[in-house]
Amino acid sequence: MSGAPAKSATPHSSKMKKDESFLGKLGGTLVRKKKSKEVSNLQEEGKNAINAPMLTSGADIHPEDTLMDENAERNMLDPTSRENPKFKDLLRVLIDWINNELEEDRIIVKDLEEDCYDGQVLQKLFEKLSGRKLNVAEVTQSEIGQKQKLQTVLEAVNQLLRPHGWSIEWSVDSIHSKNLVAIVYVLVALAMHYSAPIRLPEHVSVQVVVVKKREGILQTSLVTKELTTTTEMMMGRFERDAFDTLLDHAPDKLNVVKKSLITFVNKHLNKLNLEVTELDSQFADGVYLVLLMGLLEDYFVPLYNFFLTPENFEQKVHNVAFAFELMQDGGLNKPKARPEDVVNLNLKSTLRVLYNLFTNYKTTE
Repeated sequence: MSGAPAKSATPHSSKMKKDESFLGKLGGTLVRKKKSKEVSNLQEEGKNAINAPMLTSGADIHPEDTLMDENAERNMLDPTSRENPKFKDLLRVLIDWINNELEEDRIIVKDLEEDCYDGQVLQKLFEKLSGRKLNVAEVTQSEIGQKQKLQTVLEAVNQLLRPHGWSIEWSVDSIHSKNLVAIVYVLVALAMHYSAPIRLPEHVSVQVVVVKKREGILQTSLVTKELTTTTEMMMGRFERDAFDTLLDHAPDKLNVVKKSLITFVNKHLNKLNLEVTELDSQFADGVYLVLLMGLLEDYFVPLYNFFLTPENFEQKVHNVAFAFELMQDGGLNKPKARPEDVVNLNLKSTLRVLYNLFTNYKTTE
């Protein structure tokens, strides 16, 4: 009899332990789910704070952007600015410039954020522009190595630019975190300092979302960042030439120059039974420029190399850019005018291109 209760207690005790174990697991699961939900709610709250009514919808916010330390600050490009045509044009101009400068290094940049963040492209570009060799590792895969390279490169850039009054709008962390605005700032500064043979689009501004954490609360605001101003201010007074002076102060003399250039181009285009009366409009599609280069250099330009009857803006830009390539093949410097400026009927840009041809081919029959 004495052993009966003990025997019957074993299954009951085992069942209680099993139940306790089950409840423990269930409780742990519920706790984890609760914590997970709290984190999720925190992230959602952060997103809601960032996407406040004062900001445009669709901001590219990542979960890590909401889990910020106290007094921390993060910047991100507003999505509407990323799609701004002038901003996209600026990116294209900078990419083309980098690829032209680094052609001998066989470096091809397609995306500024993805190709410039690790310091490799910035290093090669700075070395090419400055003629200085930096003491950095050629290839670095680790984050520490990449930041060390960026540190060396940006120190050299800052030492070069700061004495000339440049405001340093970039840092190792901002570049390495693929902050596009910071990357564009440093590239524009280098292009302007070294008087790059490019035309940066004027008056390009973007909206930047600034997120700050103060007393546990995320505060957001929109800040306008001016990336470029006017060509005159960006490239300096030395960029002003005879055509600026004529357009600003002597429009009557400008007409004399235009007549001389019209006489020059018609002397050659007449050989193809073509005639120009308006310089700014008739060269805007690039066709006459391409044909003129063939006549001046005495060769036939295959029709498949350009659009004889361009139907849109892109085809016209292609034609003008191709004409610029022919000019460089003929030994002329790369025109400082942008193909887009010629296509957009910018008289000064067209006059600069034609005057350059006149200077080099005025004795050509």
